[in-house]
Amino acid sequence: MRLENKVAIITGGASGIGRATVHKFVREGARVLVADINLEQAEKVVAEVTAAGFEGAAAAAQVDVSSYAEVEAMVARAVEVFGGLDVIFNNAGIAGGKPLLEHDPEVDYAPMIRIDQDGVYHGILAAGRQFRDQGRGGVIINTSSIYGEQAAELAFSYSAAKAAVISFTRSAAYELAEYGVRAVAITPGRVGTPIINQFSEELRQTFASEQMRGALTEPEEIANVVAFLASDEANVINGTVVHVDDGYSSFKKRLELPVF
Repeated sequence: MRLENKVAIITGGASGIGRATVHKFVREGARVLVADINLEQAEKVVAEVTAAGFEGAAAAAQVDVSSYAEVEAMVARAVEVFGGLDVIFNNAGIAGGKPLLEHDPEVDYAPMIRIDQDGVYHGILAAGRQFRDQGRGGVIINTSSIYGEQAAELAFSYSAAKAAVISFTRSAAYELAEYGVRAVAITPGRVGTPIINQFSEELRQTFASEQMRGALTEPEEIANVVAFLASDEANVINGTVVHVDDGYSSFKKRLELPVF
């Protein structure tokens, strides 16, 4: 088990990629704090872990990642329950958007920045301080997006926040290396999470066509990569972006080619 005896925090752990990663980490031997703004759903994930035969391997915590005080308390909770911290997966986020010129800044910009951008900053800072004080290093994994590296429809604020996450990752890796801390960002493409699954089948098929396999990525596939990145096997992956987008960023769209 590649994560045996490691303690991890997974934000946004109550659903989607976060929930899948909780289950993967526990199977790999980790103890996990399932952190989410929805405490009831986080507790359900803990119950799932217990039912799967991993009693005591997970605990729930309610957190609003836009508040540094709450994120700091979340880190303290993990230390209190499990005795330390080895990994933080800053995964919590929101999506959505509208055309730029239709923006209400307080509705269409500020919340996205507070959660998708500031929330990651808060996680890096609180966990980084804990890693420094422990004196044994740690791993920071941040969920960015393919939109953090390119322009897209209805994504002005979302893209800005996710681009900041990439920059945060590089800077954190640089500044925290002396404490034995690694930082890595992942950029998912079209993943079959509740955010995407709420859309029509037609739109979901359009999303799927944007990836090499012509299918939506499963949350468990992202979780597999995150577990590897959190492990000692990934010690040389640091300060970089790992694309988990099934080739989304490698091509524009498949076309029906004319006969030459």
